[in-house]
Amino acid sequence: MNGYFPKIGERPLSARPGYRHRCESDQVLPALMLKVSSKTAYRRTQGRCSRMAWFLLVLLNLRSPEAAFEAAPPQGVLYQPAYAIDDELRGPERPYCPQPGDLFLATDQSLWMRAGHWLAGSKGVHHSGILFRRSDGRMGLIESGPFNKTAVEILDPFTHMNNHIEAGDRVWVRQRFVPLTPEQSASLTNFVEAQEAKPFACVRLVLQITPFRSRGSLRTAYMGGPHGDRNRYFCSELVLESCVAAELLDPATTRPSATYPRDLFFGHSSNWYLDKHLPLAEGWYPPARWFPQEPVRP
Repeated sequence: MNGYFPKIGERPLSARPGYRHRCESDQVLPALMLKVSSKTAYRRTQGRCSRMAWFLLVLLNLRSPEAAFEAAPPQGVLYQPAYAIDDELRGPERPYCPQPGDLFLATDQSLWMRAGHWLAGSKGVHHSGILFRRSDGRMGLIESGPFNKTAVEILDPFTHMNNHIEAGDRVWVRQRFVPLTPEQSASLTNFVEAQEAKPFACVRLVLQITPFRSRGSLRTAYMGGPHGDRNRYFCSELVLESCVAAELLDPATTRPSATYPRDLFFGHSSNWYLDKHLPLAEGWYPPARWFPQEPVRP
């Protein structure tokens, strides 16, 4: 896959000459121009334009719904990406425009949740999800077990991430720098929407702190591969199954049942097999801290 991946220590992407954020990209301009032109035409012909003529203008404006979907407004701000689980806000901040394939990552205040992830080898990052475009055009975020519930839920991205901030958690987003094709986005939507309301994989999650798991120095090479549409998931498992369904990751080497939120955060793992076969750097930026708005600085 093609795309620029910023190395740690390089000049921030947003500070480079000629850089424009995705929400200001050329993909958005046609939809915006179409809307403006439709409204302008209506104003100029108001009073002498028949209802049928206005109806035709509406049809013209809706003839490319995918272009209109691209013009989604920013939802919060992102700081500069870094592979760091800390409280530092690395400026400058920039508007966050959600897009299909972005990864959501967050901490949790629950002591038992933190202890369980530490025992399993996923210290510091406890929740993960993936953003997608719903069938009706709205952006959605799917997570298995949000706020430690026992089901898969499709959520509003801004509301869900803001709830984590209000709970005292830290939230990160790994943005796609290689946009999904229409076919990939459709595949992601079809798979994700079919998983809603399925139960959380409680037993399989508990097994992650025992020897009876697919993550191990030898077994991960042969166990934990994609199952596609299964009956239940834990959070990072659902994220990777979704990526495989959208053809963002190789099903031959992806190990959803052996991968944890911390692995998704760093794109590396203490497990040698996952460390070799988790190519997130080929399609996603490093994690960037998310806030609903720029925090007030002292």
